[in-house]
Order: sequence, then structure tokens, then C-alpha cells
Amino acid sequence: MTDKLQFSQTLRAWMDAFMHRSMSGWNHFAKSTGLSMPQFSILMQLHHKGPCGMSEVSERFDISAAAASQLVDKLVQSGHLERAEDPSDRRAKLLTLSIKGSELIQQGIEERYRWMDDLADTLSAEDQKKVSEALTLLTKAAKEMEIVNPKS
Repeated sequence: MTDKLQFSQTLRAWMDAFMHRSMSGWNHFAKSTGLSMPQFSILMQLHHKGPCGMSEVSERFDISAAAASQLVDKLVQSGHLERAEDPSDRRAKLLTLSIKGSELIQQGIEERYRWMDDLADTLSAEDQKKVSEALTLLTKAAKEMEIVNPKS
């Protein structure tokens, strides 16, 4: 087996394990909140991309305006989102995370990554250093690829 193929297979195995553990923790947390996955996803989008209008929610999730409105209404009623007049267009509404919504997302992020602390505890200091150096290289390379060829 070539070194490049071995590297690719090792990286894919790590990615599969990482994604499985990460998404499993994320899904478990999302279900524990009582919110649906689409509702939770709207909160995450606002966390990552900032405030947006209703039309953006409908576009981002490829759902009708009515479906987006129903999801958002429930999030506003539960105190996770705030809806205000858009200063650039008084006819439109701007959606932002409330403090309650931000705190929920922060808890979810912490829960999503908790398993990595447990994983780190299983590695020696020397192995932690090796992994840290390797991941630093991969992160830098991935960020450089994003600059050259952004996908979103």
C-alpha cells in the first residue's frame, strides 16, 4: 500500500469515528431539549451565520415560507429567538438568537465535544503532542484550501 493511500485511509477512518461520535452527542443533546432537529438547526444557523430574515431561513433549509414561519414562531414563543423589525426594510423581520437560545447552543457545543476530553485522557502526553501537531497541520491545510476554493 502506498503512503498516500495509507494516509488517506487513516484520515477517513478518523473522520468516520469523529463524525459518528460528534453527531451522536449532538443528536442526543438536541433531542433532550424538546426541540425538533429543524428547530435546533435554525438556532445553529443563526449562531454560526448571525441574524437573518425569514426568507433566508426558508432558503437555507429549502422549506416553504409557511413552514419556516411555523418553526420560527415556536422558537420565538419558547424564548430561543427574537424577532424584530429589520432596520433596512421595515416590512421585514430580523431573527436573532435570544440569550436563552445562545446559552442552549453553547451547552450543545460543550456536549458535542465532551467525548474528546475523555478521548484525550486515554492518550499519553507524548501521544497528545503528536496528535496535536498532526491536527494543527491538517487544520492549516484545510483552512488554506477553503481560502483558495470556498464552498459556502
